[in-house]
Amino acid sequence: MKKNEFALLGVSDDLAEALHKHGLTEPTPVQREAIPSALSGKDIIAQAQTGTGKTLAFVLPILETIDPGRSHVQALIVTPTRELAIQITEEVKRWAPLKGVRVLSAYGGQDVERQIRKLEGSIHIIVATPGRLLDHLRRGTVQLHKLSILVLDEADQMLHMGFFPDVEEIISATPTRRQTLLFSATMPPRIRELGKEYMRQPAEIEVKAKRVTLDEIEQVVLRTTDRGKLEALCKIIDEENPYLAMIFCRTKLRASKLNNELNERGYASDELHGDLTQAKREQVMKRFREAKIQYLVATDVAARGLDVEGITHVFNYDIPHDAESYIHRIGRTGRAGQTGKAITFAAPRDANYLELIEKGIKSTLTKRSGKDQEHEPDERSSQNQRRNAAPGERSQQRRGRNAAPGERTQQGRGRNAAPGERTQQGRGRNAAPGERTQQGRGRNEASGERSYQGRERNAAPGERSQQGRGRNEASGERSYQGRERNAAPSERSQQGRGRNAAPGERSQQGRGRNAAPGERSQQGRERSAAQRGQAPQQKPRNGGRRRER
Repeated sequence: MKKNEFALLGVSDDLAEALHKHGLTEPTPVQREAIPSALSGKDIIAQAQTGTGKTLAFVLPILETIDPGRSHVQALIVTPTRELAIQITEEVKRWAPLKGVRVLSAYGGQDVERQIRKLEGSIHIIVATPGRLLDHLRRGTVQLHKLSILVLDEADQMLHMGFFPDVEEIISATPTRRQTLLFSATMPPRIRELGKEYMRQPAEIEVKAKRVTLDEIEQVVLRTTDRGKLEALCKIIDEENPYLAMIFCRTKLRASKLNNELNERGYASDELHGDLTQAKREQVMKRFREAKIQYLVATDVAARGLDVEGITHVFNYDIPHDAESYIHRIGRTGRAGQTGKAITFAAPRDANYLELIEKGIKSTLTKRSGKDQEHEPDERSSQNQRRNAAPGERSQQRRGRNAAPGERTQQGRGRNAAPGERTQQGRGRNAAPGERTQQGRGRNEASGERSYQGRERNAAPGERSQQGRGRNEASGERSYQGRERNAAPSERSQQGRGRNAAPGERSQQGRGRNAAPGERSQQGRERSAAQRGQAPQQKPRNGGRRRER
C-alpha cells in the first residue's frame, strides 16, 4: 500500500501512518535518496531545490534517531533566516509528539532570556540561525558536545549572506564523530570544500527538480518600463485576482515603498523584509497564512524557504538577477501538485537578466507587452506620460488633464492645440492671428502680435508689454503685473492693485503703464510720450535685456 512507502525507506510504522493521514503517501525523489542514507548514519551532501520536500528528508531521520530518554541536545539544524527556522520548527513539532521529542527554535528578535529558560529544560532538537546560536554558545547556555546530528540547510544561502565563518565556529563546537547532513539549492566550490573538510565520505545526492518544480507554473514576462511598472502591476492583479500572492522586490526600501503604494490604492498587502522586528514578522506571516492579507511584498532573503499553502501567484516586481533566484521566487507557488502563475516585469534594461534566466531554466518565457496594462488615453497619467492627447486638451504639470478647447497649455507641452489657444513658455507655434507667445519665442506671428521679454518684434503702435503678461488688451487698457486685464480706459492702477483714479492723475512707483495721453509715470520710467508713437522705455529687467515696443 502507498502508506507503507515511507516505511519501506526505514521510517517507523507509527510515523509512516501519521504521514499517510496527512496525505503524504509517496516520498519525493530527494526523500527516497536521503532518508535511507541518513538512517544508516552516513554524511550527506544533497543538492535539491526548495519545494522538493527536502525538509522532511532530514526531519524524519532525526526523529527516528533521537533518544527522548536523554535530556541533552542531540540534533542541531542551522538555517540562514528566521522565517526558515520557524517553518522547520513547525514541521518538527508536527511529528515530534509521536516520538516524545522536544524542539526549540533560536533566532534573533526573540527574548534571549526566555530562550535560556527553555534551554534549562529537556531540549532534544534546536533549530537556529547562526548569529543567535553563537550568542548562546558564548554565553554557555547551549552545549553541543554530545550532539549526534548536524544539519546545514540552505548552505548556499548562508554562504551568500556571509555566515560561513559563523558556521565554521559552530561546527568546531560539535563532536568530530557527529553525522552531518548538508542541503543546498546550488553547489558552489566553497560548499564542496566545506564537505571535504568537515564530512566523512559523504553520500552525494543531486535532484534536478527545476523542470519538475516549474512545470506546474505558468510563466509570463510582462514588458514594461520602470515608470509604468506600478500601473502595470495594479492592472494585472485586478485582472488575475489572486487568492494569495507574493510580490518580490530587489531591496527592503523598494518593498516598503511598494507596499505603501498598494495600501494607498486599497489592496490588502503587507511587507516582509529584514528591517521588521521579529514580532512584526511573525504577525505578518500569521495574517498571510490566514489569508487576512492577500499580497505579501517581500525581499529574496526574507522569503527564503517560505512555504505557505494557497499561494496562487508570484510577481517579480523587480526581475531576479540569476536563474536560481528566479526559481526560488516562483517556487512559492505551484506546490504539492497545485498550479500557479509567475509574472515577471521586465524593463528594457533587464534584457540581460532575462536572457540569463531563460538560459538557466532552459526555457523561453512567454512575453507580453505592458502597453495593454497602461491607462487608456484621456485618463490622467502621472510621471510625465501624457500620450495621445486629443486636440484642444491641456496638460498641466505634465499630467494631461482634459481641458476644453480655448484653454492654454502650460509647461511647454501644448502640441496640436486648437486655434485660439495660447501656449506659454515660448512654445506657441502656429498661433492664430492676434495671439501672442511669451519668453521671446513668438514664431510665425501675425502683424500686431507681440512677443515678450525684450524680444517684442512687430508690435503694433501704442501697445506695450509688461512683465510678459497683459495679453490681447484693447488700446488704452492697462494690465498691471498680469493681473488687471481689460481695465476700463483712463483708469489708473496704484501699486499694482487697480484702484479707479480720476483722469489726469499720475501713476505712482513707476507703474503707470499704458496710461492715457498726458499722464506721467514717476521714477524715470516713462521717457517717451505716447503721443510720439513710441513705447515708454523701462528699466531693464530679466537679465538686463531692454524691453522695447
